[in-house]
Amino acid sequence: MTKPDWEAIESAYRAGLMSVREIASQHGISHTAINKQAKKESWERDLKAKIKAKADALVSKREVSKQVSTERAISERQLIEASAEVIANVRMEHRGDIRRARSITNALFDELAAESADLASLEKLGELMFNPDDKGQDRLSEIYHKVISMPERVKSVKALSDALKNLISLERQAYDIDGSTGDNVVDKLSDLMDSLSQGA
Repeated sequence: MTKPDWEAIESAYRAGLMSVREIASQHGISHTAINKQAKKESWERDLKAKIKAKADALVSKREVSKQVSTERAISERQLIEASAEVIANVRMEHRGDIRRARSITNALFDELAAESADLASLEKLGELMFNPDDKGQDRLSEIYHKVISMPERVKSVKALSDALKNLISLERQAYDIDGSTGDNVVDKLSDLMDSLSQGA
């Protein structure tokens, strides 16, 4: 049997980079024999190199983790800013739509007020337009008089008042006057425009 290279074994033992079992396997002897020899000759294992290597690995790992966390934070901030920009643009569009709708509603109020202020002229115009057929009927005139009649004007005032009330409510939401913008401003505005277009 070849005599163990105790000088090499001692160097490996003192370096502390390999376990005693690894050294024993490399030199073809038992780890027990190495431990006995180390105790006998008072070998001391120097673990500084191994500790340094472990510390370097931990530092490297933490540095990578920090970099990943930083990149994730930047990515999240960019996502938040982009999303906020989209929402801000949508809310500004809502405000513009609501302002235009209020302007139209107020214009219709003005038109209705002008008509109601001079009913005599409207009635005279209806008389001038009167053109009965062979049976003495004039459908166009009937429609005209129905439009300028009191019930129709009252109905128009009610519809416009409801529209204005809803628009003011939507405007307060869009400008967060009541503390919450709400997610359904665009749906309410769309429903209101549909209702007006259908003459409801």
